[in-house]
Amino acid sequence: MTTTITIAVRPLVEYAYSSGDIDTGFRTATALTEGTKAHQRVQSRYSERDQKEVYVKTEVACGELLFVIDGRCDGLLEAEDGAITIDEIKSTSGELANIAEDSYPVHWAQAYCYAFIVAHERGLAAIGVQLTYVQVDSEAEKRFKRELTLAELTAFVHETVEKYAPYARMRTAHEAARDASIRELPFPFPAYRSGQRKFAGAVYKSIEAGTKLFAKAPTGTGKTISTLFPAIKAVGAGVLQRLFYLTARTITRTAAEEALALMETKGLRMHAVTITAKEKVCFQEEVRCSPEHCPYADGYYDRVNGAVLDMLEHETIMTRTVIEGYARKHRVCPFEFSLDAAYAADAVICDYNYIFDPRVSLKRQFEEQKRKTALLVDEAHNLVERAREMYSGELAKAMFLELGRTFKTTEREVAAAAKAVNDYLLARRKAIGERLTEVETAKPEPLLALVESFSAAAERYLARGGGEDGSEAGAQLLDAFFAAQAFLRTAKLYDEERHVTYTECFKSEVKVRMFCLDPSQQLRQMTKGYRSQILFSATLSPLSYYMDMLGGGEEDYSVAIPSPFTAEQLEARLVPLSTRYQDRERTREPLAELLAEQARRHEGNGLFFFPSYAYMADIYERFEALLGPLIEEGKIEVIVQRTAMSEAEREQFLASFQAERGVPLFGFAVMGGIFSEGVDLVGDRLTLVGIVGVGLPQIGFERDLLKAHFDRTRGSGFEYAYVIPGMNKVLQAGGRLIRSEDDRGTLLLIDDRYRQGQYRRLLPEEWRQDREFRYAAVDEHGQEYRQGRRGDEP
Repeated sequence: MTTTITIAVRPLVEYAYSSGDIDTGFRTATALTEGTKAHQRVQSRYSERDQKEVYVKTEVACGELLFVIDGRCDGLLEAEDGAITIDEIKSTSGELANIAEDSYPVHWAQAYCYAFIVAHERGLAAIGVQLTYVQVDSEAEKRFKRELTLAELTAFVHETVEKYAPYARMRTAHEAARDASIRELPFPFPAYRSGQRKFAGAVYKSIEAGTKLFAKAPTGTGKTISTLFPAIKAVGAGVLQRLFYLTARTITRTAAEEALALMETKGLRMHAVTITAKEKVCFQEEVRCSPEHCPYADGYYDRVNGAVLDMLEHETIMTRTVIEGYARKHRVCPFEFSLDAAYAADAVICDYNYIFDPRVSLKRQFEEQKRKTALLVDEAHNLVERAREMYSGELAKAMFLELGRTFKTTEREVAAAAKAVNDYLLARRKAIGERLTEVETAKPEPLLALVESFSAAAERYLARGGGEDGSEAGAQLLDAFFAAQAFLRTAKLYDEERHVTYTECFKSEVKVRMFCLDPSQQLRQMTKGYRSQILFSATLSPLSYYMDMLGGGEEDYSVAIPSPFTAEQLEARLVPLSTRYQDRERTREPLAELLAEQARRHEGNGLFFFPSYAYMADIYERFEALLGPLIEEGKIEVIVQRTAMSEAEREQFLASFQAERGVPLFGFAVMGGIFSEGVDLVGDRLTLVGIVGVGLPQIGFERDLLKAHFDRTRGSGFEYAYVIPGMNKVLQAGGRLIRSEDDRGTLLLIDDRYRQGQYRRLLPEEWRQDREFRYAAVDEHGQEYRQGRRGDEP
């Protein structure tokens, strides 16, 4: 039986002929790949007989496999005597003098494949093959040309497909086993939870229809399995080829791995790869990706194909631990290895950045693959702020001042370019004067021109090997180069309707930031071509706001799943005590007394969340004084979140919350921090949560820019800039309390603003039902003196 393998020329030759080392200490900004402007410039000089962007296709048999190979060659040149030459154009920011005829075998391989297809189709005995390299800055060109017979090209193409064939056979066998396993795969639990079938059905229909789905799915809905299961069923039905499970935190990646492992016990056979950040997974003490400093980078591309094939033949769920094991076995970089394996996987679990951030997104995804790929975006409420950061860019004066001094005597071109940027920013500070800040709607064109010049000078120096000595000066220049590139990249994304440029001065420093106010358009652009997106969270509320900010359209779906828990499981109590900044000194004592009284009375463990570390520390100081004897006698234990806690310290903090510890434990933490999202303290591990304040972001320059923008464009600046982001932190913190069908607990909402409509309407229904939504009024000493249902006056 013949199996057809459809593949484009470029991925075929990249698999078969990529070789050499990883060297990411410095890569030119425009790597040796196709560059649109360079191509067009060369093609514009073609004669009337020449053709450009010629689509070609052929079939090549290899045993039981039939390869259907296609692609688009840059140029098909015809001489006056009828001789044909294939022209393959490559662009570079590096020096052409550094490129020899045999520097890049993969480029010859690509051109040879095009030449074979054309020669075979036209019955040519021989054909010319030409590589044209273009230096993007100088527009200089360098060419290499060879003449090959059809027999030579035929042998070459057959050798190429034979190199790819073992991988193709593995993938073919795997896909058949995968699809058969998916068809037989049952839902991995005895029954659907309340609302879960509706959620899973909405996911499948959205993928089938090729639209986005925005889903508010409360804690306990089983979000991970409710999205993965229908997406996997879509793979088995041929609707999808692959899926990405995108997260903001490591803990939610683990949940996805566990869900896949559970389905594997029910018969699923699927390749899933987890991508872990380079800094976390690197085997070396210092992350320096060059063959001189890392044995796993030395000869990486000579070994990686064998490593990927070995792992895919023997593994299914490829977690960090699995990837590290095979990386050591084959002596390959674990990070780059995970990326290469991800391109071959059916499911990829990774951070948002790999899809949404133009600086680090996976580049080798072709349009045909995207059309059969779904994006499952977990905890999607986090994506708004993350996306703003991805599509913003900034530069600071100090970096360029230091570089100008450092390279003044050793590399004058770099020093002069850095000094020009520094001088410009110094002039801006003088022009702004006592105002300290200035906001403009346009991108800073004069600065961008100077940064472009600096980037080019730094690139030329680094491409010659400058900075490879590991010195501090070299590292500073490399950091500045990448910062400049990020700034220039942001400028290409700049949209005057959704960005502003602001200059901010403090002491001798000057910062220029192109700030993304509304990331919706860029999110739409970065996900263009993917079949479907499923964006879900327990706190995707209000849905209209998140659909607006995350790039939703009129054709997209939304669904709100009701909570699977009963009202009796949660006692929500409002404490109308002002926590506004101007009132905190006055209410410090009542608040500390209230929390202390809760600690005295409550028999289980509790967590108190605060809007800031400073406020938390202030209340904790008084709380500790009030409970001093009980703490000293070991009758109550208290732990406090600190800034910059290590992973081990975080784990210890959470591990302290045990159900039968004998002594009640009370934790102090910050809203929006590491303990207010993605944390499961089920059962009696946590039975009391107190939320101090309404979570509003701190008033600041950028928040006020957001408020002004959304006042102008939506008429709801305060809500978009402050209320909704703040209340999302509240919802996340409160969501730590009831995690399973058996959980019971008390939730304290401590702020009088919870009585106001614009805050109250954002609370979940189970937090604000008239019969259940109780408040406890407090006097100046924090003592409860009356309790009633909402609507009663204290």
